[in-house]
Amino acid sequence: MMNGLEPTPMKSNIIQIDDLKFKLGHLVSTTKAAAQIPHREIDNAIRRHAVGDWGDLCEEDVATNEYSLKHEGRLMSVYKTDTDITFWIITEWDRSVTTVLLPEDY
Repeated sequence: MMNGLEPTPMKSNIIQIDDLKFKLGHLVSTTKAAAQIPHREIDNAIRRHAVGDWGDLCEEDVATNEYSLKHEGRLMSVYKTDTDITFWIITEWDRSVTTVLLPEDY
């Protein structure tokens, strides 16, 4: 639970991803993220996240993600919508859940 907000399951189409680098687990989104980010943009970002395209991360955070892929760490990506809303995707260390959220939801 982040910042008192309970994530809810995503109501999106099943996403087919080729070249998956890790398991996503359950896909969930915070209520605010689901309300503000178009589903097609969430789907696209999840595809990018799952293949190791971390979006707008700095080099240090990219290196942390690459290390986490091999050592069961948490994975994080940062993306922007077409309307310039920044959002995050976080996959937990045990790959049980992947959450789409706004930075203020954290």
